Amino acid sequence: MVRLGLILGLMAIIGAVISGLAAMKVYDQELSIGRIALARAVDTHAGLVQERLSERELLARVAVGLFRSPSVASANALQPLRASIYAFRTDFLVASWIARVPRADLGQVQNDLKAAGFPNPTLRNADDTPLNVATLRDPASVLMDVEPLNDETKSYVGRILDGHPVVGPMLARAADEGKPVSSEPFVLLRSNGSPMGIILAAPVKADGSNSVAGFLTISYRLAPLMLANDELSLFSVALRDPRNASNNLSADADGNVATVPLQLDADNPPLVRVVSFGARDWTLIYYAKTNAATRAQELAVIIMVIGTALTVVLCGLFGYVSYNNVRLSREIQTRIGFERRLTAVIDELNHRVKNILAVIQSIVTRTLRHGADIDVARELLIGRIHAMSHVVSLLSESQWQGVKLKGLFEPRAIPHADRIALSGPDIIVSARAAQSLSLLFFELASHADEGLSLVGKHPHVVAGWNVTDEVEPMFHFRWEEFNTSAATRRADSEFGLVLLDRVAPEALGGTSKRYFTDVSYVYELTAPMATVVDETEMDRTERIGAPVRKR
Repeated sequence: MVRLGLILGLMAIIGAVISGLAAMKVYDQELSIGRIALARAVDTHAGLVQERLSERELLARVAVGLFRSPSVASANALQPLRASIYAFRTDFLVASWIARVPRADLGQVQNDLKAAGFPNPTLRNADDTPLNVATLRDPASVLMDVEPLNDETKSYVGRILDGHPVVGPMLARAADEGKPVSSEPFVLLRSNGSPMGIILAAPVKADGSNSVAGFLTISYRLAPLMLANDELSLFSVALRDPRNASNNLSADADGNVATVPLQLDADNPPLVRVVSFGARDWTLIYYAKTNAATRAQELAVIIMVIGTALTVVLCGLFGYVSYNNVRLSREIQTRIGFERRLTAVIDELNHRVKNILAVIQSIVTRTLRHGADIDVARELLIGRIHAMSHVVSLLSESQWQGVKLKGLFEPRAIPHADRIALSGPDIIVSARAAQSLSLLFFELASHADEGLSLVGKHPHVVAGWNVTDEVEPMFHFRWEEFNTSAATRRADSEFGLVLLDRVAPEALGGTSKRYFTDVSYVYELTAPMATVVDETEMDRTERIGAPVRKR
């Protein structure tokens, strides 16, 4: 007994060390995988944003190449470009033509705007106040045409934009550098704080001259440019405000952009990527929605708990087997019978323990697959292992001679067994079949309980089986959930599909199918009775369990 205690203690220490090492390895791998996945997703997102911005800058350059500035300022300058602008499908907000008009020609420009039918052809300042011609630059930047033409955009035609705090400096820079330039973020069109966006201004050279005749401007909403409305992504994205580096511009689910303070988290620092647009560098800040370190710790703890539990189970099984071997060795007087008995028991137990551990390993691996929700996975893992524990208890009570099929539907084995109507002969299934059927019944019952029926209540479930004499005796099982449909029933998990469609049928040497009728969900399993009952296995267990006759 002292030796047995030492062995069990050594096994417990080894199991604890292995569980700790496995938890540390899982933690390191999960943390690395989480960070790598986040970095790759961020790089992909930043590349898509840069591609969208490049497309819009290319649109401005192509439009300028197709544009032919008139000899005098025209109130219909965008007419040749209207179809081309929409062909690019870049979801712009407003396109406009801003002409650089000498002060001497302002009167002619006002007459052209009046002739074009704009509601307010009077030239005025950017803030819609009366104009003081003496204070104007020469030439002045006059908004002459817009697209689309609607009541809101038409009201802006006739404004001189040199004095605008955002547009004025942008136009001056575009004229000096001779290339498309973007503005700082500001509120476009409406004054109620939405939508916020930016303007891209491309200078247009006068025919036969290097002087700038005007600007083709295209404005865009900020949220679509940032690709900020992906609810399934690993991160949330914000744009660092170029007007104040301590603030971010963040978009909500409706595309409204607001200014929020810069968030700094030492444990989960954000990632930064820089994109270029309109001769400016724009900084995108990515905040991870989940903390990779916390998730890795939770998974490591689960692995540690599972390893410890398996160690306890193995030590318990080993201790139990060893104790019985010691007790039997004292009772058996014939050494030959003792050795045969001990060898047979150990071989059979090893076989069964390996089968059980293989099943548990498969359950743990598929339940705790990468990307699974920890809370849901924990509940499913506990339920599936509990179902295995229940069938092992039943088999132990029957000396592994099999269990009654109805015993697998007890409330302690599957959730809400009282809602299931059973019908069929009370046959005794073998240990192998009982292990597969217990997991099968638990998977069906757990999904039936979580689903909702078409009338808002839990579905009514009927489980029945029968044996038919065809070429050989066949076992037929049918599970039917009434008042449910594909829309109301929760979809089966990956482990459940593998169990329903492959593992259970293959273990019993049969076939299965599942389908929806007009009012129910049906699962059917057909297998030979020879594999469901397996009299060979029962005979072998009975021979091993028989007492050894003393000589």
